[in-house]
Amino acid sequence: MTLDASRGAQAPPELVQLLTPEGERVEHPDYDIDLKPEEVRSLYRDLVLVRRIDLEAVALQRQGELGIWASLLGQEAAQIGSGRALTDADMAFPTYREHGVAWCRDVDPVKLLGLFRGVNHGGWDPKEHNFHLYTIVIGSQTLHAVGYAMGIQRDDATAAVIAYFGDGATSQGDVNESFIWASVFNAPIVFFCQNNQWAISEPLEKQSRIPLYRRASGFGFPGIRVDGNDVFACLAVTRQALKNAREGQGPTLIEAFTYRMGAHTTTDDPTRYRVASELEAWKLKDPIERVKAYLFKNEFADQAFFDSVEGEADQLGADLRRRCLAMPDPAPLDIFDHVYAEPHALIDEERAQYAAYLEGFES
Repeated sequence: MTLDASRGAQAPPELVQLLTPEGERVEHPDYDIDLKPEEVRSLYRDLVLVRRIDLEAVALQRQGELGIWASLLGQEAAQIGSGRALTDADMAFPTYREHGVAWCRDVDPVKLLGLFRGVNHGGWDPKEHNFHLYTIVIGSQTLHAVGYAMGIQRDDATAAVIAYFGDGATSQGDVNESFIWASVFNAPIVFFCQNNQWAISEPLEKQSRIPLYRRASGFGFPGIRVDGNDVFACLAVTRQALKNAREGQGPTLIEAFTYRMGAHTTTDDPTRYRVASELEAWKLKDPIERVKAYLFKNEFADQAFFDSVEGEADQLGADLRRRCLAMPDPAPLDIFDHVYAEPHALIDEERAQYAAYLEGFES
């Protein structure tokens, strides 16, 4: 951040951007990316399909088919860009909103719905996808991620870890402790903060007096702010940070400056704490529309391509709905399974109590 003498105030921090909201390609001295037309079309397809998954899940929740849903609307570029920067050997630790990263790690989206429908505890194998289970406890996954990173470091593995969290999580002790451990042990990890500017109903200014990426310097590693609605920039910055981690240069904090277009979850009403004009301003920075504009301007895609992607999105949404509704409801006592690896006296007692309670309804 620099001092703007003409205004007598601090100017906004640098924002790494490679694609403007109008779809214009721009250069950056430290980050560049050479994407072939087919790669840009693939990124556009990812963005559109992930948004359709999200919109379908919101509709399913509104119709009583999911207990709750955490929307990623507006954050697609941050997740697809960073997710596509990962190699097969890298490990990702998400919160509960990283549906786009899950898509990049080939997790069947119906497995995500199963968690929010209450029919499973996650549904996917973290080892198979190198994508950890969703974490509801805010910020706790950053400690797990650092521990994993320290483990692969000691195994001399050529891999890195990425830990996702939001701006509100930066106020949690676990996140700050993870910064300390990662820095001191030079762990091969990238901390990826999706700063969507609202920690439920608390604005960013109640989380920090300085831009979040600058916190990294206090822990002894680099921080960078990237346009979180620019999939090119998110891909380039994350790719470089992961490369640095694999090469033994330690952690990096990436602050993806974006905006949560929807509610925090489907139980939230954002109209109670933010103004409509703010949302309208961010709609002009939509991550999908800027890639679409870039493809059009450079004649990398025609209307037939965009129509085909929309048709694929429609099919994906319909298939997702069909498979969600077909999920069998678990037996009530299944909730006690897999809590511990071994038999546990307290769990056994609680299972017996609940079984007796359920038997009272049979007569």
